[in-house]
Amino acid sequence: MSAETAPKGKCPIMHGGMTSLSSNVMSWWPNALNLDILHQHDTKTKPYGTDFNYREEVKKLDHDALKQDIKELLNTSQEWWPADWGHYGPMMVRVSWHAAGSYRATDGRGGGSTGNQRFAPLNSWPDNVNTDKGRRLLWPIKKKYGNKLSWADLIIFAGTVAYEDMGLKTYGFAFGREDIWHPEKDVYWGSEKEWLAPSDGRYGDVGKPDTLENPLSAVQMGLIYVNPEGVNGKPDPQKTADQIRETFARMGMNDEETAALTVGGHTVGKCHGNGDAALLSADPEGAELEAQGMGWFNTKNRGIGRDTVVSGIEGAWTTNPTKWDNGYLYLLLNYDWELKKSPAGAHQYEPVNIKEEDKPVDVEDASIRLNPIMTDADMAMKVDPIYREYCEKFYKDHEYLSDVFARAWFKLTHRDMGPKSRYIGPYIPNEDLDWQDPVPAGSSDYDIGAVKEKIAQSGLSTADMVSTAWDSARTFRASDNRGGANGARIRLAPQKDWEGNEPQRLENVLKIYESIASETGASIADVIVLAGNFGVEQAAKEAGFDIDVPFTPGRGDATEELLDADSFKYLEPLADGYRNWLKTDYVVSPEELLLDRTQLMGLTANEMTVLIGGMRVLGTNYGGTKHGVFTDHEGALTNDFFVALTDMAYEWKPTGKNSYDIVERISGNTKWTATRVDLVFGSNSILRAYAEVYAQDDNKEKFVHDFVAAWTKIMNADRFDVVS
Repeated sequence: MSAETAPKGKCPIMHGGMTSLSSNVMSWWPNALNLDILHQHDTKTKPYGTDFNYREEVKKLDHDALKQDIKELLNTSQEWWPADWGHYGPMMVRVSWHAAGSYRATDGRGGGSTGNQRFAPLNSWPDNVNTDKGRRLLWPIKKKYGNKLSWADLIIFAGTVAYEDMGLKTYGFAFGREDIWHPEKDVYWGSEKEWLAPSDGRYGDVGKPDTLENPLSAVQMGLIYVNPEGVNGKPDPQKTADQIRETFARMGMNDEETAALTVGGHTVGKCHGNGDAALLSADPEGAELEAQGMGWFNTKNRGIGRDTVVSGIEGAWTTNPTKWDNGYLYLLLNYDWELKKSPAGAHQYEPVNIKEEDKPVDVEDASIRLNPIMTDADMAMKVDPIYREYCEKFYKDHEYLSDVFARAWFKLTHRDMGPKSRYIGPYIPNEDLDWQDPVPAGSSDYDIGAVKEKIAQSGLSTADMVSTAWDSARTFRASDNRGGANGARIRLAPQKDWEGNEPQRLENVLKIYESIASETGASIADVIVLAGNFGVEQAAKEAGFDIDVPFTPGRGDATEELLDADSFKYLEPLADGYRNWLKTDYVVSPEELLLDRTQLMGLTANEMTVLIGGMRVLGTNYGGTKHGVFTDHEGALTNDFFVALTDMAYEWKPTGKNSYDIVERISGNTKWTATRVDLVFGSNSILRAYAEVYAQDDNKEKFVHDFVAAWTKIMNADRFDVVS
């Protein structure tokens, strides 16, 4: 058929149909389980090849030369995007801050450890206006150092060096952040369908900040923290203070750290709103090809220098916006402030009867002095009694402020890197900090065989051994490298009392493990994992396969004194499909909760499938329930779960919202029971494909080996001395 005779509208070329942001072939089936979140662990998108190891490459970096190159950039203004006051320090601080500031302690997602600011949606958030320009300014440095320097490390280091260049004695810096290569598009940032929609939808009651929907921390879609103009854009400093407190708490910050970060962040730089935001072009992700990945250009006026539009608020916070000094608190506390509007129409506060010498100069012409400004978030520091007390303390002791801020900045920019053992480079502080989840070094100098013998003689069931090891290890979050079996925190509050850990059963098991550890010199953490491994080995033997589960000793036991219990509470599981447990009924389906936990643990869809099948036949269900235990040989590591799931001799009949009977077609008798998490492995086309692999007669041994590999991955997930 020629082009001339082809039916119109039937061209085989997609004409953008599959490239627009809203198009997805699976949108035909909106209720289908979307496994895309598990594909974030796919290594096929990485351009460097499977042999590339960034953590080894960055050790070869000339770190001091990099710092000097950044300092040179900071002081060399570019004509295409001129530096305010000739110094890019404040701009680089903002780029770093907005990368790190997306972190939330609730699920460990966000943050600056992956370089995700380069991709949508973060690269096009309204709050990230012109961070694209900052990254382009950094490109010559990234180009120079190449594979030895990730974007993630460069973005965060640039802000830290900027503070140092402006006069702050920084606390330190660690390299080791590895870039991702595609958007984290399945991270839940909120349900809103428009940027900066009123925040009421993400609160039970917007007047009660603690009703903010979990796991969110920002108050509106497209913001990093709070609205600088006030709650839903309505100025009220005390209400804003209340939102700040909740938002920063969900980042793991206390009131003093929050006040210090606000003061220190606004000691440098300015807000940009000297123009009409309606004249800005599309954001980077929505811009035309000729924009080359940048957005928010002014389509009518200069749009640079004094005419830049970002937040819509216009003005600097301090008299000397490129110097680390006490100017912010001097102005905030010593002047009265009145509510006004910026040239762009945004709410902002300006001082009453300010001295001429206290005014900052124009970014392009030092002969012009302009009013400083404060946002509603700044006035919150003055109005809220707790924040006010800290601010007055900082004002009286600038060295104290500098120390608190430097530490808080370090925490902000390193919180999502995980424990200190993952830090690389010459600028690492010596001090151990509780938010780094420190674990004392464990011993490897003990007889592993003797420990296993005592475990074998303990009288514990396979289910008890496997369940306890799993519960200890399942807290690991690949999102921020927290949690895991190392440290045996399962024996400490709050973890020992979590409902999902079956506290009474756990207490009985731990008493036995503590005795074994005391007698053998092994850590309790090692005993927990070794016992789980032993249980898996015994179950494999029951299925007819002799296999050794890999074990590397050396885990330590954490102490209560070094446990950041306030932030560790966020690691509590509210559901665990692997043990067929829900704490309560949720709006989100059990299978979606399973995907969320699976992704946080760093597992693939295949690894999830094989682990579910194995955990079921091992009898590890919470409370000993029989849902999904599709076997007559419970305790043996067989592929029976998959065989039964794919056997058409049965029918699957719902008996409740999350319960099903597995009924024999011929007799009509109920053979087994199941939950949604069980049956999704036969229902979802992708998961069924994996299930069928393990149901095959020739893959019984493969199932055992794959289960052991996935099990070992979880047991060692937080062993950064073992797994790079």
